[in-house]
Amino acid sequence: MEEKTLANKVVDQMMEKDAFSQWLGIERLEDASGRSVLRMTVRKEMLNGFHIAHGGICYSLADSALAFASNSHGRKAVSIETSISHTESVHEDDVLTASAVEEHAGKKIAFYHVRVTNQHNRMVALFKGTVYRTEKDWEV
Repeated sequence: MEEKTLANKVVDQMMEKDAFSQWLGIERLEDASGRSVLRMTVRKEMLNGFHIAHGGICYSLADSALAFASNSHGRKAVSIETSISHTESVHEDDVLTASAVEEHAGKKIAFYHVRVTNQHNRMVALFKGTVYRTEKDWEV
């Protein structure tokens, strides 16, 4: 059996208490230092009045990827600013993948980009996040 990394242990703890990410049906594809890759399938109850995914769905998936990537070093981090650009509509049964990458991690502030793609590898959203890195460590 492969030993879990620090990132795996931290994200295990986060997911255990994250009812919203669980409701989204998030599947963790990669937990790494400064990186997170997540996947989920869009369900009917996630659609808006236009029969496309509510913008909050891509946002929430990307936000979870940001949270996991930014906490993966073992230090507790919280978002302080985020934004998203939706580049293509998302439909029921689309399979979305969010890939969060750390661009810079300073002592207190870190920056991330999250690219959200569909099952055809077409970008559907681009998310940017800034986090505050606290002085508290995860107990793993």
